[in-house]
Amino acid sequence: MSDEFYQLKVKRGPEEVPLEKFKDKVLLVVNTASQCGFTPQYKGLQETYDKFKDKGFEVLAFPCNQFGEQEPGSDAEIKTFCERTFLTTFPIFSKIEVNGPNADPLYQHLKKKAPGLLGLKDIKWNFTKFLIDTNGNVVKRYAPVTKPEAIQKDIQKLLEGKN
Repeated sequence: MSDEFYQLKVKRGPEEVPLEKFKDKVLLVVNTASQCGFTPQYKGLQETYDKFKDKGFEVLAFPCNQFGEQEPGSDAEIKTFCERTFLTTFPIFSKIEVNGPNADPLYQHLKKKAPGLLGLKDIKWNFTKFLIDTNGNVVKRYAPVTKPEAIQKDIQKLLEGKN
């Protein structure tokens, strides 16, 4: 069990949400943006969420404006855009930074546990995805080009307990 992961807290508006709330669930953590070429992936994230949410799966979206300033809106504007455009029902948290000195502790943890290509830790772009097992372990990191639908087999295996 990765207690380190479950000790982290994230913000959703004024509320601080302990990740412990998601204990025993398979999670897909993704940094998102509303004005990115990958923004249509919200549709695939919602479809994946709908497919597995009743089996113990959650998508956790973290808007980020660090890549080409493609997420300029407020938290409320982002949430409204996602709900209206992609009919999202999974949690969209407060806007964060994923790289640099002000990187959110969640992303510091994810990057340490699952570095990218050639061992590089920085997030390269919007819609980088991290798959977390039911024990809070980072199982895999996916590039922005990897569509959520392509991750469904890995999610299914984790939900069935076959790491």
